[in-house]
Amino acid sequence: MHTIGHTAWLTGVPVATLRAWERRYAVVSPARTPAGYRLYDDHAVRTLTAMAALVAAGWSPRDAADHVVGSVGDSVVGPDAPHRRVEEHTVTTGRPGPELPGMDTSALSRAAAALDPRMAESALDEAFAVAGPEQAVDGWLLPALRVLGEDWRAGRVDVAGEHLVSAAVQRRLGAALDATGPQGGSPQVAVGLPRGVRHELGVTAFALLLRRAGLEVAYLGADVPPESWAVVLRHHAPSAVVLGVPATDDVAAAREAVAVLGAADPSPAVYVGGSAQDAVGAGTIPLGHHVRSAVARLVRDVEGAANA
Repeated sequence: MHTIGHTAWLTGVPVATLRAWERRYAVVSPARTPAGYRLYDDHAVRTLTAMAALVAAGWSPRDAADHVVGSVGDSVVGPDAPHRRVEEHTVTTGRPGPELPGMDTSALSRAAAALDPRMAESALDEAFAVAGPEQAVDGWLLPALRVLGEDWRAGRVDVAGEHLVSAAVQRRLGAALDATGPQGGSPQVAVGLPRGVRHELGVTAFALLLRRAGLEVAYLGADVPPESWAVVLRHHAPSAVVLGVPATDDVAAAREAVAVLGAADPSPAVYVGGSAQDAVGAGTIPLGHHVRSAVARLVRDVEGAANA
C-alpha cells in the first residue's frame, strides 16, 4: 500500500490532483488508515497512471476517468485505446465555457491577499485536474483573474500579492505550453504582445490552447519591439500573427506592430485579442473575448487557407 505522497511520486500526479480526481470522478477509492490517511494499492496506482497518460495525450479528465473506470483488468489502457483529442470535445465547438460549477473563482484572490503561493498552486491544481486546460482557462482561470483584478483595484489585494499569483499562473501556463510541444508540419502562428505590453497571461493561455488544437505556435511573449515582428516573418513565415491588446493604452503599440507587419509581408492575417482588440482596426481581425472560441476560429481560418 502507498501513501498519497508516494502515489503522487509514482504516478507523476500532484497530491491536489489525486484528491480532485477522487472527489470529482471517483476514479479510485483509496483505503484509509485509522488516522484517516489515504492508502493506494497497486491497481489504484496503475489506474491513476493510465488516467494521467490519457490527460497528457489530450483527453479531458472526464473522458479519461470514464475510460479507465470502465476498463477491465490490469491493463487499463491498451494500444488500441481511442485517441480522442480534447479539442474535438471543447475547442472546436466555438462555444465559450461557462464558469465551472463548484469551482471557486475567488481562490486566486484569497491566495494573493494572503501572499500564499501554495494556496494559488493548489487552486490551479484543482481547476486543471477537474476540467483540463481548455475548460479550465475559459471556465475558471480567466474569471478568477478578473476577480483578482477587481480586488486589487479595490485595495483588497496588495500589488505584491497580485504579482505573486500572476507569477504562479504564468509558471503553470508556461509549463503546460512546454509540455505540449510543437506540432511539426502544421501551419504556424506567431503569438505575442507589442512593444511595452507585459500582461501576458491571456496570450500565454491562448498559445497553449492553440498548440493543443494542433497548430505550430511561435510564442514570443511580452514587449516585442516593432522591428522584431518583421524578423519573425522572415524566420518563421507564419500563416497568421496574433497580437494581444489587453488595454486601451496598448492600442498605439499594436497599430505600430501591424504597420511593420504589413510593410514586411502583407500576406499573413493579423488577429488581435484582449480587452481593447476592437479599437485596433487597421485591417486586423478581432478574435472575441473567449479563448476557446477564439482558438476554434483561428484553427478554422488557418487550416482552411492551408487547404485552399
